[in-house]
Amino acid sequence: MSNIDVVITGFGATTPLGGDAASTWDGLLAGRSGVATLKADWVERFGLPVKIASRLAVEPTEVLPRVQARRLDRSEQVAIIAAREAWAHAGHSETSVEPERLAVIIGTGIGGANTLLDQDDILENQGLRKVSPLTVPMLMPNGPAAHVGLELKARAGVHAPVSACASGAEALAWAWRMLQLGEADVVVAGGAEAAIAAITMAGFAQARTMSTRNDDPERASRPWDTERDGFVLGEGSGIMVLESEAYAKARGATIHGRLAGIGTSADSYHITGPDPEGTGQARAITAALRSAGLDPKDVGHVNCHATSTPAGDVGETVAIGKAIGEHPVLTAPKGALGHLLGAAGAVEAIATMLSIKEGIIPQTLNLQNIDPGVKHDIVIGEPRKMDLKAAVSDSFGFGGHNVALAFTPA
Repeated sequence: MSNIDVVITGFGATTPLGGDAASTWDGLLAGRSGVATLKADWVERFGLPVKIASRLAVEPTEVLPRVQARRLDRSEQVAIIAAREAWAHAGHSETSVEPERLAVIIGTGIGGANTLLDQDDILENQGLRKVSPLTVPMLMPNGPAAHVGLELKARAGVHAPVSACASGAEALAWAWRMLQLGEADVVVAGGAEAAIAAITMAGFAQARTMSTRNDDPERASRPWDTERDGFVLGEGSGIMVLESEAYAKARGATIHGRLAGIGTSADSYHITGPDPEGTGQARAITAALRSAGLDPKDVGHVNCHATSTPAGDVGETVAIGKAIGEHPVLTAPKGALGHLLGAAGAVEAIATMLSIKEGIIPQTLNLQNIDPGVKHDIVIGEPRKMDLKAAVSDSFGFGGHNVALAFTPA
């Protein structure tokens, strides 16, 4: 594998904190929460014990043309919105990249669950002839990547990692690999998820992984807090435009940061529970630093996966301690965003890059009493100004998927 510098020239997002990357970042710094009471008739109809979620701040139908929106699953809608922002932010046009040198990689954890449920209801209640002929393209997990690839005319490859909550980060890792191998000059990569639905809410609730703090939605997601009781399901998309540095400089692009290295591993421990020793997570972080040519002492900040679950939060800090040490300053965006599943790693990667670029780390929302198992310094109360030489973004998923991304300044 060659030693190509991978740079970030554009990024976009749509999340519970804002309809674009800038408003999402502003929301994180302002300490706003995207969690609210879930207003859907099926919450009461099925007697769900969880009545809160982290919905999009801006509905996709307010952004996309009505006809196009109707032909896309919600997960595909958010991917297109974030990708268009990222593409424009990078200064690209329809002819700025040869299609054979452009790739798209967008991961998702679940895919078109809402389409599957809706069309099954139509089949059962109205019959075969009413089922949409677009059902399969709308429900397939590669739908977000495929639609963005079609729009950008990407022909170097269109891929869709499905690695649960690590999917968005894994897409960025695969983009880094494609660029290192010389398979593309530009890769549009990230994650998309929109699976707030009765069956997903019910499934997570039955597994007792979600917060039931229904009377206080904005304070329900509490990474590392002694009173945490589970995550809050969210939705959204985060997309980056990654390029080889030589290609970006040749076209005069603005470089916002660098994806310096990546690391992936698997726990092979439990289908939903992380290895409490953090061994697999630590291996992913170590691999990211090795591929970036970074010493653990170079890392001043880790943007953590911390989901607000009793089992996962402290174990992650154990892994960070093993791979990096106890000196990095930690934060956890899910206190504000909720858990965006397959999109989480990509949105949080954008936040990590912006922390380096702007020299400021967002606070962890709702952290009042730190779990005594946590030995690291965590940003709480207000954002912290800090010059960073390097930062790491962690993402982990059901099935034992581990991804670590190492970022350095432009």
